[in-house]
Amino acid sequence: MGSTAELPTLRIIPVKHLLRHEWHDDQRSQPLIDSLGASGVLRNPPMVTPLDDGSGRYMVLDGANRTTALDHMGVRDCLAQVVDPDDPKLVLKKWNHVLWNWDPQALVQAISSIGHLDFHEIDPEIKRKQSEWPRKTLVWLQTPDGRAYIARSEPGGLASHARKLAEIAETYLRNAELDRTTAQRVSEVNGVYDNLCAVVVYPPFTVHEVLELCAKGVLLPPGVTRFMVSPRALRVNYPLDALSEDKPLEAKNAALDAWINERIARKGVRYYDEPTVLYDE
Repeated sequence: MGSTAELPTLRIIPVKHLLRHEWHDDQRSQPLIDSLGASGVLRNPPMVTPLDDGSGRYMVLDGANRTTALDHMGVRDCLAQVVDPDDPKLVLKKWNHVLWNWDPQALVQAISSIGHLDFHEIDPEIKRKQSEWPRKTLVWLQTPDGRAYIARSEPGGLASHARKLAEIAETYLRNAELDRTTAQRVSEVNGVYDNLCAVVVYPPFTVHEVLELCAKGVLLPPGVTRFMVSPRALRVNYPLDALSEDKPLEAKNAALDAWINERIARKGVRYYDEPTVLYDE
């Protein structure tokens, strides 16, 4: 293990102070509730970053299912890895959506019907770096027949842009099956999904743009952000009983520090400086 300065920052934070930045289907939390209840530990802490409004709230970067499950279980506090939003090791990438089990033309018609939206077919061979997309560009999508479409709206600020993305996502979230993907073209997923509908390519965001939206209560569509940080705290296995105790937060964090130091002393913490692949998840 390296020095303690290299270890992630772990803190216990009230669940009510943890905010989602994307939509979340609470029904997805039940399997995790069952798993947490059976194990009695929080295996992998969510990753969070503080809002800069002095409210003491945090945006969940990764682990919304876990924080939602703890909330439903009545666990007052959550163990989380706290990351500074300006940490150079915090990276925000993005996911796109691959859709299947819905008619592609129904998708095209549904998006076409959204008000105040310019949605039209384009040459599928046109390529432009997403970092160069103008703000009015919302999404690019391609259907299995090779046809491509682009959705644009008049610039109206970051929140307006995010709300338009939400309207587009709503058209297929209730109709199609969805996976996150790094693919940008249908050809990359051909043969992987039956009844393929489309690949929907989302625009990139910065960490502070997502923070700004979160502070305003504007949620992004599910599964379009991908936050990564190094090092990442995993397999912490912190007892749920300790998080549920009716004790002051300061006392809980003092107990957490002692718990971590005890594990360091008995060499129970391992630091991987290199990229690592785990095969027991």
